[in-house]
Amino acid sequence: MAKKQAKTNAVRLIEQKKIAYEIFEYTINDGEAVDGLTVAGKIGQPVEHVYKTLVATAGKGNYFVFVIPVDAELNLKAAAKVVGQKKIEMLPVKELLGLTGYIRGGCSPIGMKKLFPTIIEEAATALDYIIVSAGKIGMQIKLAPEDLQQATNGQFASIVS
Repeated sequence: MAKKQAKTNAVRLIEQKKIAYEIFEYTINDGEAVDGLTVAGKIGQPVEHVYKTLVATAGKGNYFVFVIPVDAELNLKAAAKVVGQKKIEMLPVKELLGLTGYIRGGCSPIGMKKLFPTIIEEAATALDYIIVSAGKIGMQIKLAPEDLQQATNGQFASIVS
């Protein structure tokens, strides 16, 4: 009998919304990096399809989620402008779990404790699918960019340097 796959909040939410998806699982050895380039290699997917989830803040109670290619850098000025703020900064890692319900390396833009304004790098619209964290280290979810936008009430904008 096949091992039953554990479902994360992200997977449950995608299923509730009846969005087509595919799961990729991989293992990380102790001390091994959990960066996006490593993940792309482990799941055998082109790096340009693998996206990371970043959480930023413009002060207490003012949080934003950015979904960008793993090989790109978030442009904080452009990101702040898109969300209507003068300035934003990355959320300290120690605050991530309490705020989102996810840990660094396993933070999904889907199914956070609260639905925060979510911006997806507009380059994703040129792809037929993107891959983001499914909510835990070792699990990625593949879906259409438009489906990610729907699941997160997100918007597309140019937010990378």
